[in-house]
Parts: sequence; C-alpha cells; structure tokens
Amino acid sequence: MLRIRLQRIGREKKPNYRIVVAEHSSAVVKNKYVEQLGVYNPLDSSSAFKVNTDKLLEWVKKGAKPTNTIARLLKKEGVKGMEPFIIEMKDRKKKKQEENAESAAPAGGAPAEKPAEVKKEEKPAEPAEPAKPAEPVKPAEPAKPAEEEKKQES
Repeated sequence: MLRIRLQRIGREKKPNYRIVVAEHSSAVVKNKYVEQLGVYNPLDSSSAFKVNTDKLLEWVKKGAKPTNTIARLLKKEGVKGMEPFIIEMKDRKKKKQEENAESAAPAGGAPAEKPAEVKKEEKPAEPAEPAKPAEPVKPAEPAKPAEEEKKQES
C-alpha cells in the first residue's frame, strides 16, 4: 500500500521535509520513493508548505493514503477531502488500547475475562479446620510366581 508521507532531509536541528509517495512498509531513505510531491519547512513561515495538489489528489484517487500529519497540513492549506484521513489524538489512543486488548485475548478467539469485582460487604473467609493426616499405606505383597500358585491349589 502506498502512503503519502514526510521524508526528513536537512541538518541536525534544522529540519526540512519532502512530501513523497512511498511504500508504507519500507523505511523512507533518501531517494527511495515513488514520486516527490512537494516540500515542507517547519522553521520558515513564509514558504513553509509547497505541494503539487493535482498530483497529490491523483495519488489519493489511485489509493495512496496520506499520513495523519500530511492530512492535517493539507487541510490547513485548504485542500478538500482530507477529513477521512485525519485521526484525532484521543481516537488514536483508544485504537491503540483496543489493539492491545485484542492481542492479549486468548488464542481461541474468546474475549478476555474481566476480573471479578470484590464486594466491600463480604466478610473474610473463616479459616478451614486442619486436615487429618492420611493413614500410612501398607506395602503390597510381592506377587507369587505361577508355579507356587499351582502347588497351593492342588
């Protein structure tokens, strides 16, 4: 699946970003993308965000999904149709918690059991009586050979 995302370029403490279309599973290393759509400089307010919206919308129609950050920047610039791609931070936390709960579920697919609630009115259990010691087991007599049994029978 293709993603429209930021690729960091620039020096330490002076970030610049390319807006690129790249495969979502691969790390965005320099020059490892399908197409460059624009640039983003968060430190320069005059020309901070430049993007070719025609190409961007073409890629979205083809199935490329913009990341949350790109969708927010595009919406801020006035590009329409980015609302479905924006995920609020509180929704991201809920989604992550749901994924963690699903992965913690047993392998059988059954939902995880909730811990039983403890009632405040319950009295502590009374101590049980001590168990009686078990009687010693007598050792079994050794089996007699078959010849001796025949002699005794006759």
